[in-house]
Amino acid sequence: MSCSVHPIGHRFSRKLIAFTFPLAVAVPLGATPLSFEQALSLSTQGAPTLASAQAKVDAARASTAPAGELPDPKLAVGVENLPIGGPDRYSLTGDFMTMQRIAYMQDIPNRSKREARVAVALAKVQQAESAQQLSMLSVRRETAVAWIRRYALEQQIALFEGLFKQNKLLESAVQVQLAGGRGSITDVLMPRQEAAMLSERLDELQAQRAQAIAALQRWIGTTASEALEGTPPNWPLDREVLSQRIQGHPDVNLLSSTSLLLNAELQEAQASKNPDWGVELAYQRRGEQFGDMVSVKFTFDLPTAPAKRQDPLIAAKQLERLGLDAELELLRREHLQEINTQWAELERLNLAVERNQTVLQPLMRDKVTLTLSAYQAGKGTLVEHLAARRESLETQLRWIALQGERQAISARLHFSNDYSQTRGAQ
Repeated sequence: MSCSVHPIGHRFSRKLIAFTFPLAVAVPLGATPLSFEQALSLSTQGAPTLASAQAKVDAARASTAPAGELPDPKLAVGVENLPIGGPDRYSLTGDFMTMQRIAYMQDIPNRSKREARVAVALAKVQQAESAQQLSMLSVRRETAVAWIRRYALEQQIALFEGLFKQNKLLESAVQVQLAGGRGSITDVLMPRQEAAMLSERLDELQAQRAQAIAALQRWIGTTASEALEGTPPNWPLDREVLSQRIQGHPDVNLLSSTSLLLNAELQEAQASKNPDWGVELAYQRRGEQFGDMVSVKFTFDLPTAPAKRQDPLIAAKQLERLGLDAELELLRREHLQEINTQWAELERLNLAVERNQTVLQPLMRDKVTLTLSAYQAGKGTLVEHLAARRESLETQLRWIALQGERQAISARLHFSNDYSQTRGAQ
């Protein structure tokens, strides 16, 4: 099943109540308008979250080079068999057993252990890259939602210019009514009361717009305050495709890379049952009357008690691996639940937007017209007409808000399952 989501304001200029003026957001001279795509592009340039993720990737990659190397060798320097009594006490050249010794020692872990350490390092790289991809996806998604929220609020704010003009016309009409001996003397105050209520509502929307700019600024910096340009894209969404792509979600990939890391650590734990070994080369210098000597020595670890040492560590890694498999399945189910939940909300919003536009707004326009005609004919009150105008305004604001909610959910679904851009931006 597919769902095509209309951009916010797609048919905005064609389906408004009669007194609404065309929408426009002024762009200051010299300013660079901020489009949706520009906001997404800026969000991936210099974002602290992404810089941190990249640093972790670089650190993990840098750690792969020494992973399979041998440990640093050791140099031993000393004196052996130094007499502390008799005629040659404390002499380095007297007793034939006294030796000045220098030795080079190298520990050599077994091959399986070194290979396992390389596998651990590579798994950490993949884990860091998965985390980076998840961060990229989150930044792009939240930037999109923040841009859409500001866009919807500015669409609502743009209504008020026409509403204030209509308020002035109503005030003039009330004066005409009173001059003709119709209406109540208190009617003259009602347009002013409506203007004050409109100003209060506009103040609320302006404050919400400032908050939306602050939210967008978190992702793209000071450019967030520039005037917006264009509309959000219309993403074709398919529920089945979204569900099938859960397996490749960066969140799932991150947990899968953790699974690979556990496998490598398990391999390393199993390799610890194989003995490591070492070699030592030594040169021993004695007195001039005695010959110098060299020696070679090999050492071997003896894992004689694996049941108490290595086996418990291996078992712990195996159990941790089983637990991670369960977490991975739970995560897949959570993502599927989220898709289904958001899809149900998206379908509700589609119906609500259509109902508002095709049923409620025409009804409100008719109600405004009828109550105005009744007031002008002396068969209705100004209170009824103003109430109809308020209902009409709320219907329009609600329509824009519904479209904003629908577009935000579409963005979350799209950016939670579109991984090509996150890979390309790495």
